[in-house]
Amino acid sequence: MSKIVVDPITRIEGHLRIEAQVDGDQITDAWSSCTMWRGIEKILSGRDPRDAWYFTQRICGVCTTVHALASVRAVENALGITPPLNAQLIRQLITASQFVHDHVVHFYHLHALDWVDIISALDADPEGTAELAQSISDYPKSGTGHFRAVKARLADFVAKGQLGPFSNGYWGHPAYKLPPEGNLLAFSHYLDALEFQRQYIEIHALLGGKNPHLQTYLVGGVAIPIDPNSQNAINAATLAKLRSLLEEGLRFVQQAYIPDLLLVASFYPEWTQIGGGLGNFLAFGEFPAGAANPSEDPDGLFLPRGIILNKDLSTVHPVDPKKIAEYVTHSWYSYEAGDDVALQPFDGETTPNYTGPKPPYDFLDTDGKYSWIKAPRYDDVAMEVGPLARMLVAYASGRKEVVDAVNWALGELGVGPEALFSTIGRTAARGIESLVLAEHSLTLLDQLTANIAAGDLQIHNGELWEPDTWPKEAIGFGMHEAPRGALSHWIKIVDQKIDRYEIVVPSTWNGSPRDANGQRGAYEAALIGTPIADQQQPLEILRTIHSFDPCMACAAHIIDKDGNPVVEVTVL
Repeated sequence: MSKIVVDPITRIEGHLRIEAQVDGDQITDAWSSCTMWRGIEKILSGRDPRDAWYFTQRICGVCTTVHALASVRAVENALGITPPLNAQLIRQLITASQFVHDHVVHFYHLHALDWVDIISALDADPEGTAELAQSISDYPKSGTGHFRAVKARLADFVAKGQLGPFSNGYWGHPAYKLPPEGNLLAFSHYLDALEFQRQYIEIHALLGGKNPHLQTYLVGGVAIPIDPNSQNAINAATLAKLRSLLEEGLRFVQQAYIPDLLLVASFYPEWTQIGGGLGNFLAFGEFPAGAANPSEDPDGLFLPRGIILNKDLSTVHPVDPKKIAEYVTHSWYSYEAGDDVALQPFDGETTPNYTGPKPPYDFLDTDGKYSWIKAPRYDDVAMEVGPLARMLVAYASGRKEVVDAVNWALGELGVGPEALFSTIGRTAARGIESLVLAEHSLTLLDQLTANIAAGDLQIHNGELWEPDTWPKEAIGFGMHEAPRGALSHWIKIVDQKIDRYEIVVPSTWNGSPRDANGQRGAYEAALIGTPIADQQQPLEILRTIHSFDPCMACAAHIIDKDGNPVVEVTVL
């Protein structure tokens, strides 16, 4: 029996350390440690709640818009503000395009190298690669000449001896199974995805002013005007450009992303049995119908809200936000009432208590505190959040678009729904969700276009905008499904100012350490049973951890100069 450490986990946002206990050639236990501690949001205390979104959005430049949306929803929930329909549709178009953009970037630029041996592509036959590409898709860049040029470009890159983002890869690892032609095809699309994501994100520039950190959110609506007669507002030309970009996004997902995903999965069938983890899944749901705030009204969500327990797809349980609480038993914090209690976000405390070793060190004290992440639990149960949770809840809830897409993908792979509870299932769910939302984004645009054509140009509800209309005290929460999973912002407003602001985010759920009851977090649980072919090159650990798309940079826990809790921003 031995213990191996991967630190840092690369191709993620932030700093993550994984320690794994290996017996023979299989992981028998694992520990996930966030090793960063940051400060971003202490300026929120005492500020105007209407400004919170602007600051929280800057928690992360990868997660970008998600904190802004959760923040405005939290304030709207606290003050009883309902944004108009146009504002909701614009927000949802931003969100849907963020999902597609984020998932494409994750698959090709963060996760693909766990399955694709770049150096092997140098042995590929361009003609054979073209035949393979044309057999799985009608993607236009699939000719022999194209792949010959891509191979020459890769060969020139490797010959220079500076592999850049491909340095330190486990090239030649026995766990790689794609043939050289498959590797060359994937590398070609890796390059294409770089160009795609640069162009597609123009949607955010059109609707938000720029990317990352869009500028047009407002409590009560959005700040971008709608005026068919103005060049400085959303007009017919804007809508036409949006349609062109959304259609191009759908084509890329259909012609490149999904065929590549199915190709990779077909060569790794054993990974439909690895990485299942907790078996408990939480989704807040997203894309509300009409102008409803999903924090208040779970009905009518395009992606439904719910909980799956013990991999049982026959029952979708309701979500009660009051059942969310966080432990710090194995986190570098302390609670006044004791570290084995769980506190709900409205009562949250963030008092740092680092008890770990001083670097450099070999191993963490995993029997004690070993991470800067808290341990969120729902009704005292550890949950996985993210694309797999969303697709499972939607599938079990009977959402037709998801059911059809999932059944088609499973049929292409020749597996049943049980294969979704795995590392490949988690990766496939992200691709399936991209397809569903790329299609749904066009529906959202149709709704916005029709609403404008009917003469509705309203973008903001200013009825409760002025602080003198607010109660002396108000509390609220904003729920949002970020690409990485269930995100919630919690706010307390006193005398028109922010008194407390707490955030519980997706990678806190997934990357959490053990709680007071010894329950592992999702990363830790998913690694149990993972085979390890070479302990010096633990590629298999990367496959499962990357399937969650960690974003540890959102971990920011703040105290003031006297050591008192001010605000907590946990990990996304």
